[in-house]
Amino acid sequence: MGSICGDSQPHHVVLFPFMSKGHTIPLLHLARLLLHRSLTITIFTTPVSRPFIFESLNDTTVTLLDLPFSHNVPDIPVGIESTDKLPSMSMFPSFANAAKLMQPDFERALETLPRVSFMVSDGFLWWTLESASKFNIPRFVYYGMNYYSSCLGRAVAIDRLLFGPESDDELISVPPFPWIKVTRNDFEPPFTKPEPKGLQIEFLMEVVIATAKSHGIIFNSFYELEPLFADYWNSECTPKAWSAGPFCLAEPPKGSTEPHNKPKWVQWLDKKHDQGSSVLYVAFGSQAEISPAQLKNIATGLEESKVNFLWVIRKSESEISDGFEERVKDRGIVVREWVDQREILMHESVQGFLSHCGWNSVLESICAGVPIIAWPMMAEQPLNARMVVEEIKVGLRVETCDGSVRGFVKWEGLEKMVKELMEGEKGKEVRKKSKELAEMAKKAMGEGGSSKCTLDLLIDETCGKKT
Repeated sequence: MGSICGDSQPHHVVLFPFMSKGHTIPLLHLARLLLHRSLTITIFTTPVSRPFIFESLNDTTVTLLDLPFSHNVPDIPVGIESTDKLPSMSMFPSFANAAKLMQPDFERALETLPRVSFMVSDGFLWWTLESASKFNIPRFVYYGMNYYSSCLGRAVAIDRLLFGPESDDELISVPPFPWIKVTRNDFEPPFTKPEPKGLQIEFLMEVVIATAKSHGIIFNSFYELEPLFADYWNSECTPKAWSAGPFCLAEPPKGSTEPHNKPKWVQWLDKKHDQGSSVLYVAFGSQAEISPAQLKNIATGLEESKVNFLWVIRKSESEISDGFEERVKDRGIVVREWVDQREILMHESVQGFLSHCGWNSVLESICAGVPIIAWPMMAEQPLNARMVVEEIKVGLRVETCDGSVRGFVKWEGLEKMVKELMEGEKGKEVRKKSKELAEMAKKAMGEGGSSKCTLDLLIDETCGKKT
């Protein structure tokens, strides 16, 4: 089969993910979607991230190119090339700015590559716009955010909605979407300060300007999930947006048929399934920082709820509470290593997900038809949580002890929501809605589906111009 774009040479696309697992994984799925369309793909990465990407794509023809990541950056410990490894997220602006030091090597590499038809770069790598312009390559941006939070972020910034007399947890109406109410606590500091200063806002401004000047923005979402916000973006915002997701459906879920090859947690899920038990999956992503007191309350809430659960925690959070794992061993398992989240969510025994509402996690949950207990921690997660609970209605929200967006969650409140999701009436409603959206997601990515047609069109339009 020849190239989709008519001439004999297959078109060549460059992907450049940001150095963070949550940003990288969706672009590896996008690589597969582009390979299905007979394009040649080159992915840029750093030496430390390379093994992870290689392992993910070693059954494909993708070419990986390493760029050295500078190791003399103030504030960043030597050898750290991924935000997952940063000792604290407060170092993020320094880390993100350090990535610009890769630009000369990136441009030297572009000179040696076969002609590039277009580039997809993470929005945080704003300086790749300059490189793309030098080589006359159309640059598409990828953020790993949905339309809903992108549109709300834009609306509050433009209308300066967060600088009124309201307290941090008072609801504020958003004029373009009058049915939506947000609070100052739904946003991170640069948004909430009338006169922001410092590295973080400088970085944000570079990112916003480079995005507006790019050729397009690719959303890991599907039109039917948030049609109103996709339409709003394409009538009010630049650059043009393309809905091409959920990318995770590009890859069949892993699943080993050989019992001895299965990880122990999958064997445990199999056992629960054989017993006819449903399981709550608990995971808060690779970046959220959870206090010891909060961890203890999560443990107690799970223990008191009496539901079956699989809880993935980071090694740094290993100390939960004395004897917890022993006491719950018949119905709970704690995992401290990297798991294939999608394999867990797709498992028939998993019937709920207690999640920080990172967008990848929300999408994977939707694709698996699993409803969510939303517990946002950082970045745009509070907005994703609003979308999950209020807009698309596939989840319930944890109750914080003072009702605030960022408040402490006591075990009693957590126990109540866990029981409601797994056994209650509200749980039944959101579970039904999740299953409906899972079907819609599959359709969008299938033959004649909205996302498939959109990506085909993007390729035709972009490659067609290069004759």
